[in-house]
Amino acid sequence: MTERTGRNCIMGNHVEIGENVTLGHNCIIEDEVALADNVVIDHNVIIRKGTMIGKNSFIGANSIIGEKQITAFDGKRKESPKLTIGENALIRSGSIVYESSKIGDNFQTGHQVTIREETQIGNHVSIGTLSDIQGHCMIGNYVNLHSNVHIGQKSQIDDYVWIFPYVVLTNDPTPPSEYLQGVHICSFAVIATSSVILPGIQVEEDSMVAAGAVVTKDVKKFEVVGGNPAKKISDIRTIKNKITGENAYPWRYHFSRKMPWEDIGYMEWVDSGMSLK
Repeated sequence: MTERTGRNCIMGNHVEIGENVTLGHNCIIEDEVALADNVVIDHNVIIRKGTMIGKNSFIGANSIIGEKQITAFDGKRKESPKLTIGENALIRSGSIVYESSKIGDNFQTGHQVTIREETQIGNHVSIGTLSDIQGHCMIGNYVNLHSNVHIGQKSQIDDYVWIFPYVVLTNDPTPPSEYLQGVHICSFAVIATSSVILPGIQVEEDSMVAAGAVVTKDVKKFEVVGGNPAKKISDIRTIKNKITGENAYPWRYHFSRKMPWEDIGYMEWVDSGMSLK
């Protein structure tokens, strides 16, 4: 049952509402939606048919959750693919998340984020304000995307990747065409501000793409690449923290905030076996 329902809300058929659910004013909850316990829906939100939202989640004002993809309008499909969002989500105002995607627990967005259809997102993922995930993408666990990031269709981003503002992952080697090749960013890689990565490129683990780089070739493990076109400029293991003078990379040995090894350290976390769970 809802704890509080605002004015002018519209509720569809066969809606499942958990305990202590709050709806703001002017919300539309379509048929077959499931809202788990302690979900809060802010004002002017639309939750499309079949969407499932996990407990303790918050959906910000003026968001559309479960938006229809283009196949909804061609008159051919019989069923609407469902959107599933895990527990403890924080989706800020103005965001649009399309149907037929699956998002894990502890997901967070900034404002006005777009996530297109057929996107798979793991746990503990953060996507910054005005970022755009163009669908048919795979995003792992503990991935951090800052503001104004564009992820082209068919991109794959593995666990523990950092992508900073204004990065673009492209996917069309001969634009415009029907033959798309997604970018693959491997675990623990860092993609710095305003870099562009061309279609089909693989950025291997523990590497870095420097700010403003245009990456036209694969980036090997431990490489730092920069420039246009990007070339190897360093080994990431030689980079020092400009404040402490200590080694800064691989970053997982020196940074732990909001990571599963927070408070114990990366190697202790690995040795404990927790990394295998």
